[in-house]
Amino acid sequence: MANPTVHTFDAVIVGAGGAGMMAALYAGKSANVAVISKLYPTRSHTGAAQGGIGAALANLEEDKWEWHAYDTVKGSDYLADQDAVDVLCQDAIDVVVELEHMGLPFDRIENGRISQRRFGGHTNNETNRPVYRACHAADRTGHMILQTLYQNCLKNKVNFFDEYQVVDLIRVDDTVRGVVAINIADGSFHIFHSKAVMFATGGWGRCWEVTSNAHSLTGDGAAICMRRGIPMQDMEFFQFHPTGIFKLGILITEGVRGEGGVLINGEGERFMERYAPSIKDLASRDVVSRAIYLEVQAGRGINGKNYVHLDVTPETVNHYFEKDGEDMRISREYIEQKLPDIADFTRTYLGVDPVKDPMPVQPTAHYAMGGIPTNVDSEVLLDAENRVLPGLYAAGEVACVSVHGANRLGTNSLTDLVVFGKRAGVRMADFCDSAELLPLPDNPAEEIMAEFDRIRNNEGNMKTYTLRDRMQKTMTANVSVFRVHDQMAKAINDMDEIKTDYTRFITVDDKGKQFNTDLLEAWELGCLIDLARATAASAIARTESRGAHARDDYPERDDDNWLTHTFATLQSDGSFELTYKPVTLGRYEPKPRVY
Repeated sequence: MANPTVHTFDAVIVGAGGAGMMAALYAGKSANVAVISKLYPTRSHTGAAQGGIGAALANLEEDKWEWHAYDTVKGSDYLADQDAVDVLCQDAIDVVVELEHMGLPFDRIENGRISQRRFGGHTNNETNRPVYRACHAADRTGHMILQTLYQNCLKNKVNFFDEYQVVDLIRVDDTVRGVVAINIADGSFHIFHSKAVMFATGGWGRCWEVTSNAHSLTGDGAAICMRRGIPMQDMEFFQFHPTGIFKLGILITEGVRGEGGVLINGEGERFMERYAPSIKDLASRDVVSRAIYLEVQAGRGINGKNYVHLDVTPETVNHYFEKDGEDMRISREYIEQKLPDIADFTRTYLGVDPVKDPMPVQPTAHYAMGGIPTNVDSEVLLDAENRVLPGLYAAGEVACVSVHGANRLGTNSLTDLVVFGKRAGVRMADFCDSAELLPLPDNPAEEIMAEFDRIRNNEGNMKTYTLRDRMQKTMTANVSVFRVHDQMAKAINDMDEIKTDYTRFITVDDKGKQFNTDLLEAWELGCLIDLARATAASAIARTESRGAHARDDYPERDDDNWLTHTFATLQSDGSFELTYKPVTLGRYEPKPRVY
């Protein structure tokens, strides 16, 4: 194996989505920064976010950051750390205005201010009515954030290494020395030697069969850190978005319901009135996902199948606006203006015109509330005692601050990206100003190069797609919207067998080096398997229902015993050690959820 090429920077940021590029802009003000991405930056998954970014700007009606904070804590089922939530909701206001000043083309209202729309779980805390809080650029908000940040990074001469896949973290005791990456074009290994490292690599929805996540979201950053002794926090909490396109999982933004869309079952009922009488279709995602599941289970899916309809046709929406006492009407032109991408998606993938016909939807694996544990400055934590690993940072979906707790509120993913991406960049710049560049250990890429050589030359008989299909099926059947002990125990046994088969029998057809996606997908599958195992191990131990973690055998939330964060640490024998730390409470004491 050829010796890796060594590059030296002050800070290395892994991932070129919203969190990574926001961090690069701020760290790059005083540090020499490299951003490494396995994709071209504007293909990062931030671009798939549709409906809006949450901030209490109060441009259309009264709103307060404290209301946003309360909705976030309530939506999290009281598992979010309230000090972190306060940071998120206060910083959101200034950061959204900052994005506007960077050139982000938000939609506007008549007075020129940023337009805002309603979104699930966002309320006026005094009236309990939905509030206009989601700042949007049509239904392409994430795309616009990504483009804006990339343009600003180019303007500020940030160093990009596109289509380099990071595969290992160089950690020596309680220090980090950089990362190891593969140049996808030629298969060569590269060492990025640095004072600081940040992971902003997104989630791992590909553990399940139906997901809104891109094929590239394989949990690389989280798995790399876990293998290097970093615990994973709150892995049992994975959000299933209620409205994915039937069978495909492609997201239909919550903004559709924010603009008046309603969910209809096979009997023509607006069934959310039964589950959330006050806020109805704009209840938080875990509530709506479970409602759809229960409707289907009761035989009220469309034509007896496992989906329901999301109806945004003007005739239906105007009927329910009038029934709810709202002085508002929508038209075909309004839908085309506010939801152009959604209209295009459904026409392209379903042959359904949403202006004329309802859209078939089902819950889709969407977002990881858990991940690499961090504090509010995006510094990575080594244990439940909040011990920091100097020089290591994480932000975005791969990280767990925790502001999302047991269930993320809609729009808060984009808010999380830019707020904590910025804070990571600021803190990294300060760290690099005072830290020394520590020497690399001997042969820092030797272990991961040997692993890739093993996968490439293994004479097994199992293809990546076969093992991936087995993993996705058992996770979907046993660790999904509803969970019970026996099913999760089966998933754990299945995943242990899949892990063994992966280690012994994985094989790839492409033995070459240039653009060897066969090899890289096999390695990515190993990341997904480890994260799926951590999810199942964390979930079976939590004997309660909270947020996205709903158990039929423990249907009640248990604040006396489970107002805690889970830390899952991978052991040398492949098992997981679980430890816990208490949730940080504040002004909002846990109380029953009422909608």
